[in-house]
Amino acid sequence: MSSIKKRSSKTSGNKTQSKKKDDGILEIDEIISQSSPPNSSSSSLSSSINFGKIGKVQLSFYDRITLIILTSLALITRFYKINTPDEVVFDEVHFGKFASYYLQRTYFFDLHPPFAKLLIAFVGLIVGYDGSFKFDNIGDSYITNKAPYIAYRSLSAILGSITVPILFLTLRELDYSIPTAILGASIVLFDNAHVAETRLILLDSTLILSVALSIYSYVKFFKIARQKGSDFSRDWWTWLILTGVSLSCVISTKYVGAFTFITIGFAVFIDLWNLLDIKTGLTIRQFARQFVARFYTLIVLPFLIYLFWFYVHFAVLTKSGPGDPFMSSEFQETLGDSPLARESKDLNYYDIITLKHKQTEALLHSHSYQYPLRYEDGRVSSQGQQVTGFIGEDINNQWQILPYNDFPENERKGKPVRIDDIVRFFHVNTGTYLLAHDVASPLYPTNEEFTTIDYETSLTRFNETLFKLPAADRASKGSTIKTKGSMIRVLHAATTVALWTHNDVLLPEWGFQQQEVNGNKKIVEDANTWLFDEIIGLNDSRQFYVPKEVKKLPFFRKYWELQLSMFEHNNKLSSEHPFASDPLSWPLCLSGVSFWTKNDARLQIYFIGNYFGWALEVAALLFFAVFFLAVKIVEQREIYVWNEAQKKQLFYIAFLYIGYLSHYVFFFLMGRQKFLHHYLPAHLIAGLLTAAILEFFLGRGKRLNITVAFIILGLFVTFVYFAPLTYGDVSLTVEQVKARQFYNTKLHFSK
Repeated sequence: MSSIKKRSSKTSGNKTQSKKKDDGILEIDEIISQSSPPNSSSSSLSSSINFGKIGKVQLSFYDRITLIILTSLALITRFYKINTPDEVVFDEVHFGKFASYYLQRTYFFDLHPPFAKLLIAFVGLIVGYDGSFKFDNIGDSYITNKAPYIAYRSLSAILGSITVPILFLTLRELDYSIPTAILGASIVLFDNAHVAETRLILLDSTLILSVALSIYSYVKFFKIARQKGSDFSRDWWTWLILTGVSLSCVISTKYVGAFTFITIGFAVFIDLWNLLDIKTGLTIRQFARQFVARFYTLIVLPFLIYLFWFYVHFAVLTKSGPGDPFMSSEFQETLGDSPLARESKDLNYYDIITLKHKQTEALLHSHSYQYPLRYEDGRVSSQGQQVTGFIGEDINNQWQILPYNDFPENERKGKPVRIDDIVRFFHVNTGTYLLAHDVASPLYPTNEEFTTIDYETSLTRFNETLFKLPAADRASKGSTIKTKGSMIRVLHAATTVALWTHNDVLLPEWGFQQQEVNGNKKIVEDANTWLFDEIIGLNDSRQFYVPKEVKKLPFFRKYWELQLSMFEHNNKLSSEHPFASDPLSWPLCLSGVSFWTKNDARLQIYFIGNYFGWALEVAALLFFAVFFLAVKIVEQREIYVWNEAQKKQLFYIAFLYIGYLSHYVFFFLMGRQKFLHHYLPAHLIAGLLTAAILEFFLGRGKRLNITVAFIILGLFVTFVYFAPLTYGDVSLTVEQVKARQFYNTKLHFSK
């Protein structure tokens, strides 16, 4: 670091020498110039921060060789054993499913905008896939179901690989040395979390690349705009428009893309503020042109492109599907019938039905066996008839749906069952009525037991056999319930608990290892969602399919309704989830997410970052923040620490710091579920910032090169060490698994 200099008020205004080289500090090749001439219309910040003239970065032979090496390594790490596992992994159940719905033009509902999902579907289209496999469960075989999973994953791998050279180019455009740029790219190149997330059928590879491109494009524009006479030139417009297009890709992939708008918006605000300075020589009219150009390219253009993807979304999804219940009846009338719609039937009273749990796909089941007198923990049961969740066809899955009050008898036979109706469930095979009561369930002592009772007992305990059927989606009160389509909850009228089943642990031998059914007190959880799956013995007019009339609705009406539904359901996502995590835990990667396990082979994919790289970022960011504060304090005593080269770098570091904070701190304000992958855009920017900070303190030269080499070695060794958890291709011993458990990480097969 340069020596600390104390300057008097007389010497503080001395001019900077044309070239300056302090020991260990970056040597700059150009004069750090003063403000632009009064008649300049250059879009620059030089009027306040004294940047020098910077032209285009000319990529040298070494730059090109480095780009080839980095890109090749990125492709290798992302494509390595991309066919492993050949089963559905984690959220591939969602985004693979959505691609299939696009290919079959079947309407679905999701919380994210459509752009990245359409990209995945487009890959399926060009390889000729028909979308028949719906990616229903983690662990489902791709080979058996003939799904083009390698093509889908290749899209993510390609996008993830492109991100690495973009980071290198960004740092080079910010005038950092080749070793510094290599380090910034390598932090993402050898990060286990980035590799895992960008080689699966997920949205984050599109999101992260779009974030990187937004920053890179704006840096390119900013440097061109600082050159005198470059305003409104071809290059000026090209990079400004590309910034807007990149921003549109971010916000069209996930709504957290708004954080990238904040990052770019900060830089644009500073830029415009300095252009407003009278010293720039701009008239108000000229300033207005600068403002309008940025407004249309960075706000209007991204919004129009964002709307375009929703237009494509609605144009493709023309058939009724699983997303119908999330929309109004008016919206649903714009959708033609799909195979699902043809199978969907209006539910009437006295129908014999099966009731399916949406999450586990188990059917509500009962049989003539009783709960044991005592459970394994010593608690006493009601010894009532068992009610369980069963997967598979069985006569004991059949229930008759009855009105709670039907006098004269059968008055409501053939009348539709509607949302929010109060009903009773009659178990056909055992002649008993479903009941919930204030008795602890077998596996969840805090939840209520479900059982069935005979007719005589039901007369004295009538209120305990009543259940309300509220909607679990946006279906309105009084609308007709349909099989296979209407998502409902089954609430016990007397005690207000929700019918629930789970497959995390099964009943013991006395329960035939079926799923437990109990009354969940947390009635609004998505896990309480059921649907009427089938009507048994249907023999009336409902058995005949009558095509419905398809109506039209203006695009903006459909768009606005979908937006409201997306935000409503996004806000309903609670913070309670087995793998949800708090933002405080993200920078040090204190806990991860289990993506996939193969019990018989003792294989697993666990989403976790490169601990070395993540700790390095935290250390660099904290050290710089503390150092910056200390320098500002001593400057109050006219003790100056930074030389001009460092002052020039401060703006770039401030820009990246704002980018990092914008992509991180706002998660603290969110009440919805948050996961470690939400931190990846912030981690990417922190990688750039870490490399920039390193050069800020070490300068260019031998010290920087040696330090970068050792850091990259540490990144690579750590990446390889955790690679079995990233690729899921190596079976580890118990000791090896335990050795990879850091902080709050709980890996499978650790005992």
